[in-house]
Amino acid sequence: MQILNPNPDAMTKMITENASEEFLHSLSNYCALQGFVEDQFGLGLIARAVEEGISVIKPNGIMIFNMGGRPGQGVCKRLFERRGFRITKLWQTKIIQAGDTDIAALVEIEKNSPHRFEFFMGLSGDQPICARTAWAYGRSGGSISHALSVYSCQLRQPNQVKVIFEFLKNGFQEISSSLDLYFEDDSVADEKIPFLAYLASILKDDSYFPYEPPAGSKRFRNLIAGFLKTYHHIPLTASNVVIFPSRNAAIENALRLFSPRLAVVDEHLTRHLPRQWLTSLALENMGTTDSLDDTITVIEAPRQSDLMIELLKKLKPQVVVTGIAYFEAVTSSAFVHLLDTTREIGSRLFLDISDHFELSSLPGSNGVLKYLSGSPLPSHVAIICGLVKNKVYPDLEVAFVISEEESLFNALSKTVELLEGNTALISQYYYGCIFHELLAFQLACRRAPSERSCENVKSVDMIGYAKSALSVLNNAELAIDGVENGSLIHMDVDQIFLPVPSPVKAAIFESFARQNMSESEADVTTSIKTFVKSNYGFPTDSSTEFIYADNSKALFNKLVLCCTKEGGTLCFPAGSNGNYVSSARFLEADIVTVPTDASVGFKLTEKTLTGVLGTVKNPWVYISGPTINPTGLVYSNNEIENILSTCARFGARVIIDTSSSGLEFDCNGWGGWDLEGCLSQLNSSCKPSFCVSLLGGLSLKMLNGVLRFGFLILNQSVLVDTFYSYPGLSKPHSTVRYATKKLLELREQKSSILSDAIVEHTQILRSRSKRLKEALEKSGWDVLESCAGISVVAKPSAYLKKTIKLNISSKGEVRQGNVTTEITLDDSNIRNAILEATGLCINSGSWTGIPGYCRFNIALAENDFKKALDCILKFREVALD
Repeated sequence: MQILNPNPDAMTKMITENASEEFLHSLSNYCALQGFVEDQFGLGLIARAVEEGISVIKPNGIMIFNMGGRPGQGVCKRLFERRGFRITKLWQTKIIQAGDTDIAALVEIEKNSPHRFEFFMGLSGDQPICARTAWAYGRSGGSISHALSVYSCQLRQPNQVKVIFEFLKNGFQEISSSLDLYFEDDSVADEKIPFLAYLASILKDDSYFPYEPPAGSKRFRNLIAGFLKTYHHIPLTASNVVIFPSRNAAIENALRLFSPRLAVVDEHLTRHLPRQWLTSLALENMGTTDSLDDTITVIEAPRQSDLMIELLKKLKPQVVVTGIAYFEAVTSSAFVHLLDTTREIGSRLFLDISDHFELSSLPGSNGVLKYLSGSPLPSHVAIICGLVKNKVYPDLEVAFVISEEESLFNALSKTVELLEGNTALISQYYYGCIFHELLAFQLACRRAPSERSCENVKSVDMIGYAKSALSVLNNAELAIDGVENGSLIHMDVDQIFLPVPSPVKAAIFESFARQNMSESEADVTTSIKTFVKSNYGFPTDSSTEFIYADNSKALFNKLVLCCTKEGGTLCFPAGSNGNYVSSARFLEADIVTVPTDASVGFKLTEKTLTGVLGTVKNPWVYISGPTINPTGLVYSNNEIENILSTCARFGARVIIDTSSSGLEFDCNGWGGWDLEGCLSQLNSSCKPSFCVSLLGGLSLKMLNGVLRFGFLILNQSVLVDTFYSYPGLSKPHSTVRYATKKLLELREQKSSILSDAIVEHTQILRSRSKRLKEALEKSGWDVLESCAGISVVAKPSAYLKKTIKLNISSKGEVRQGNVTTEITLDDSNIRNAILEATGLCINSGSWTGIPGYCRFNIALAENDFKKALDCILKFREVALD
């Protein structure tokens, strides 16, 4: 151990060849800063040696360190333990402190921190004294000593720790001080260290996060299916597994999909369901077939199977959601009774096994999984499982639903896309790592899988999908999954696939590497206040409510439910996010389209808005801005003030969705927004129902497709109360909030690396917009030039009413054979025609809401963007040449 030199300049001067031995000896007592948190204790060189040694040591190698004990035994041990070492103290003695070493620097550290260094009075002293006492004792002629220890150090998981430090060494050294790989419980270490290594490898090797279907990461679903097959002998595939953000989300989404008049739900699973469902007494029409789809009454039921079955026989609900009591979970009998009873009365059953699902190499007996190993899951049954039993992050959740009925799998996949958006990818990575470790531990089974018995059971009529849900599932433009042996180019998603800036990678990794994170470190509210104030001039005060979710999509859907509860009408401009419009239709909102005109870039205007609001009761107006999704145009401050003034005259509630904003090509040209002055005037003179809610998401603004964070800011107490009557939000995990807070603070520093990356990405998008415009116009499209964001819209004028021939299979895959299909192109089939001819996915006019205009996402990986341009040229050859 050395001490920081009291004269820092001395350590930076060049040492000449003829320097005296006395000068060199004086320098040997001190060290310069090494860039480690241990520098303050004089252990910077040791820390550097340890980290350099990690990269070269053999997996079973041992490092031996001879260390002075002045920082204290705890600090010395901590240096090694937080870097993933098991340590053994081999030997210890005391030595006299060198008289020519000034320990005043240690005294200064004690003065400014709670830390106390460790010295002794002479060689025989056995009670440690602090540096200040030692300095005074030494100045008075006393002899002071310190411990000298020899440590043996061995990495506990060498291969994974090497990966972690290799990542840190490549430009992320500044976050190494947050790394803590010491765990008192080995099982925690066995779970966290492999994940950190996996995360480090992804962040190091991948410049961007790839597209994943809304049903969940294909890799993650394969791992779940593999675990069930390997450990429980259930022959499932990824096509039987749908991923949800949480168990609560899965239950509520399933109920909304079917919208039963009566559902019986386990009393342990109702806490996050809408309050209206639990207080409704509309039971008198439960036996009729003509009651309204949106009337859902939930009856709470005991979990014990005999009591549950008795209730089911009396009430005959259309949907049942229940778990299995602990004392009934070991065998299959309770599950079989539930299967039989629900089949007899024509109820769909969603069975929750979360409490009994073990992520272990030695899972206990599970009656439900035992049944599935021998029999297929009946068509009226689905299994729900929330993953919360990890040892490191007990509040990090993801859930999956198992169904062996293809139509239900497809419906659930689309439902999660509409109501939740994509499940957080990091959560899937975390649990995927656990499944991967468990599968790697298990030897491959060489026995042929046992045959499952197929019972010939008489089918019974079951409730189908709700009318509103079925209409959306059949007609909405939702995600297109890739064909098995090919890849698709996705210009039809609201995601960014550009290279992730290093500050974003650093924030993500640090958030998971930290231990003992305080609540204040993950409190993002102050940063959000600053963000919306500096970017939009949006006013907040002590009564403002800040609500957070995994993404802005889930928050928007809760606002739709608030609108419906108030008897409101949701007003969308023609030229809005098609997924939002489809979600509102799925939730049975009363929707009106506000006409827009090409002459003003399909923007809302005071004139068109007035014409609609005058005919609508309780209007709710949706505005995408400042950047408009999908056109890529921008509302100026004057334009938004005129729109808000119009809304205020009619007492409309306004939702401003900023989630597509923050990547304006010419920030100085459009001038930004300042809503505070406008709103202060309107609030003092408008109808009391008028209010503005600010909705936002940060994934675009943070230039990544993995760190999802949605926020909603409400300024009216009545609306806050209504919103909270729908409690089932999937909240962002503390790691996400921590990373978001760090990045928002970085973003406010205009000269930061993140700000530079935002400028660079904006320039890339501006260039992409121009390149796409040129390619489209050469191919016969009319393009609306964008000036912000990740979308461009264009009209295939040269293609409409053209008849083309395509080689198409029954599954929509391009054929190599001679069988062709003739298609006359129009707004309803242009999307499928381009997909089948080229493999390019875009959105048509039915998604954009602008007749004839298609949407293209330009924020692709560079190679994919080049392929997309080639696809556009290829389609021209197919259709026009």
